[in-house]
Amino acid sequence: MSANTSDLPVNIECFMNDVDVSSKMNRTQFDQLCASLLARVEPPLRAVMEQAKLQREDIYSVEIVGGATRIPAVKEQICNFFCKEISTTLNADEAVARGCALQCAILSPAFKVREFSITDVVPYSITLRWQSSFEEGTGECEVFSKTHASPFSKVITFHKKEPFELEAFYTHPHDVPYPDTRIGHFVIQNVGPQNDGDNSKVKVKVRVNIHGIFSVANASVVEKQNLDNEPNDIPMDTELSCRNQSKDELAKIQIDQDDGNQKNQIEQSQTDEETDHIGTEGKTASGDKIDANQSSKTKIKCIDLPIHVNLYRQVDQDLINCYIENEGKMIMQDILEKEKNDAKNAVEEYVYDLRDKLCGAYEKFITEDDARKITLMLEDIENWLYEDGEDQPKHVYVEKLQEMKKFGGPIHDRYKEYEERPKALFDLENKLQMLMKTLEEHENKDKKYDHIDPVDMEKVEKYASEAMNWLSSKMHIQHRLNLTQDPIIKVAEIKAKSKVN
Repeated sequence: MSANTSDLPVNIECFMNDVDVSSKMNRTQFDQLCASLLARVEPPLRAVMEQAKLQREDIYSVEIVGGATRIPAVKEQICNFFCKEISTTLNADEAVARGCALQCAILSPAFKVREFSITDVVPYSITLRWQSSFEEGTGECEVFSKTHASPFSKVITFHKKEPFELEAFYTHPHDVPYPDTRIGHFVIQNVGPQNDGDNSKVKVKVRVNIHGIFSVANASVVEKQNLDNEPNDIPMDTELSCRNQSKDELAKIQIDQDDGNQKNQIEQSQTDEETDHIGTEGKTASGDKIDANQSSKTKIKCIDLPIHVNLYRQVDQDLINCYIENEGKMIMQDILEKEKNDAKNAVEEYVYDLRDKLCGAYEKFITEDDARKITLMLEDIENWLYEDGEDQPKHVYVEKLQEMKKFGGPIHDRYKEYEERPKALFDLENKLQMLMKTLEEHENKDKKYDHIDPVDMEKVEKYASEAMNWLSSKMHIQHRLNLTQDPIIKVAEIKAKSKVN
């Protein structure tokens, strides 16, 4: 209907109470029914323009990639919003191919193209909350604003005397397509006061990685040691400090700092930002500098702190282990099922193979009565396979196969012996002829055998004589046997005689 403006029939037989339904619908009526859905097209477009800080006049062209967006009603909505004709010359695969071609042109020294840059950003703003000693009870700060560059790391400095907790959550619940906006709960452990009883300076590094995942990367406590045991009256802290500030002021300073960094995101590599938060009263911000002599007398040491992490909506380790165990069970079940099917197929293949050979290659090696009995047995097993044997355990199919091989195995052995015996006899006879010739030349005093000990030649003569007598007697009996009888001399025995040195 999206491509057809004429009325289309709608027919439903026996819709309810044996009543048939017949009607017609055209595109105009269809669009009216979908009006509430089509109204959802414009808000994402408007949000993209606002986030990119672009006007409609800044857009050169609009390309629609995909299938659903090419519905005429959707195309009309997009066209009306941008006030431009839209293009539909690319599908999803072609868009990727064109992007790859453009990237190749950018990297190639043989082409000169405009400079393009793509910056990954944080889709939702992220805020940290912690317990504060101010009257408000808690403090919070937006560490990553919406569309902040990623991957990116920031360092937040706290002044604490004891372990403290951080809670990360998405700032604006209505932006997140999930009712729970919490990200995780982080406990910074092993925090204590300084030797002089003052607050410890704790640096917490938070990060959004290349996949857009937020985490508290690490935490460390900064210890200052005065090497000459003299009091250091001038503070060492030259970072941006927010002391005795309300939450509104604190948030404002953090936002200003973020804005300043975002201006230099393209020009600078990933950097760490630091914001100093303190939770005790009676202290003031200090950014005073100290001279080189005094700084040389102070040693600063950073000690990593353990962090207890509890991420919301994350599968815990016990459940992961359960999944792994269930996966192992399913893998074993698949293996058992495959082995069962292989065993069943082996039975079916053997039935067809043996039945065909009874009338072909094996015909001379089995009596008519035995062939008839085996044929009947194969028919019974074939019928069983498609009835009671359709779904049986693996061992049942293995037993059926072994049962058939008890009858088919001897026939196969007789056929194999008959086919391979001539070559084995030929090899043994050739070897015996060579030995007899060697013995004859040795008796004639041939010089090339002077180095051989006569005792060894006697052993060769004895072996050749015994082998010829053994072969003659066995073949004399073998020639009297029918092909339906098991051979008296085996190919393996003949080959064993040939291999004796």
